[in-house]
Amino acid sequence: MERARPLPVSAAEPSKWSTVKRLQWPSWMPIDPYILLLLGTVGVAALLPARGTAADVASGASTAAIAFLFFLYGARLSTREALDGFKHWRLHVTVLACTFVVFPLLGLAARGLEPVFLNHSLYTGLLFLTLVPSTIQSSIAFTSMARGNVPAAICAGSFSSLAGIVITPLLAASLLGGSVGGFSADAIWKIVFQLLVPFVAGQVARRWIGAFITRHKKILGLVDRGSILLVVYVAFSEGMVRGIWSQVSPLRLAGLLVVEAVLLAVMLTLTWYGAKALRFDRADRVAIQFAGSKKSLASGLPMASVLFGAEASLAVLPLMLFHQMQLMVCAVIAKRRSHDPVEPAVTEQRDEAIRTAVGTGSRSA
Repeated sequence: MERARPLPVSAAEPSKWSTVKRLQWPSWMPIDPYILLLLGTVGVAALLPARGTAADVASGASTAAIAFLFFLYGARLSTREALDGFKHWRLHVTVLACTFVVFPLLGLAARGLEPVFLNHSLYTGLLFLTLVPSTIQSSIAFTSMARGNVPAAICAGSFSSLAGIVITPLLAASLLGGSVGGFSADAIWKIVFQLLVPFVAGQVARRWIGAFITRHKKILGLVDRGSILLVVYVAFSEGMVRGIWSQVSPLRLAGLLVVEAVLLAVMLTLTWYGAKALRFDRADRVAIQFAGSKKSLASGLPMASVLFGAEASLAVLPLMLFHQMQLMVCAVIAKRRSHDPVEPAVTEQRDEAIRTAVGTGSRSA
């Protein structure tokens, strides 16, 4: 009997995977609308930067928004789902290795491009980009579009974000050192306290607010994005007041875009063919490619605001550009992957079991 083909996740469970719908923009609008909001926020910060008392109030609100953002992250992650994800440990180790080993090595290799393509500030931002954790929402969405292993993408993105709360500042301490303003060992403890403690508090509170989070996830998603916009405004306001943007020329920005395009192409290639070499099936390779090749704007912005202080606006510029680039490129790849023939992994395992059983029976006979 011919085995029925599974329905695409987006068609079978439209309400559960609403992130997919948000990423399917009209063909005439290739830019994520949220990126337009980010750029608009940068424009407002350039024209009306916060100064004096207003800057202090905005900075305090930004700190509170960051803590609340990671509290929501902790409340959303199902503990049971996370524990079940450990069963697929090879996939998660592969994604973590891509995120926190391969990416930083490529970032260090890019040092040779300074000062021809990048000045010191842009290279520092590029290196920081390679240290931040992977995404959650877009990894899930693109994996679903490409008919990959969605539960693995959920766990891989969540594990990466949780590990990044500790690993990213430690890597930044060792690789960036004192080259950025305000960075010190105290900053590491500050980011752990500001991000990890709210995350753990969210996990503890999940038993009481988990149902509320599930019912109102669209509204809370707006809170997420609003918090990030506030962080961007504060960072770029301080950069404008201090005159940091005079360090960047259009030619340098063009060089940065070229470098980031090469970085993304290398990671997309390595994650796909590397997973194949490690003998992952197609569904797992899709999850590894999308979770292992991307960087999180939601996690990177709050970390940069804590670690870099006044230099945060330049530090997050490479991350903002890379974020838009990865969304556009991965949307095209996911659409093409959705037409790939699905590998009958279950059928192959069943046939292998039958062959083993037949061989055992023959020997017994």
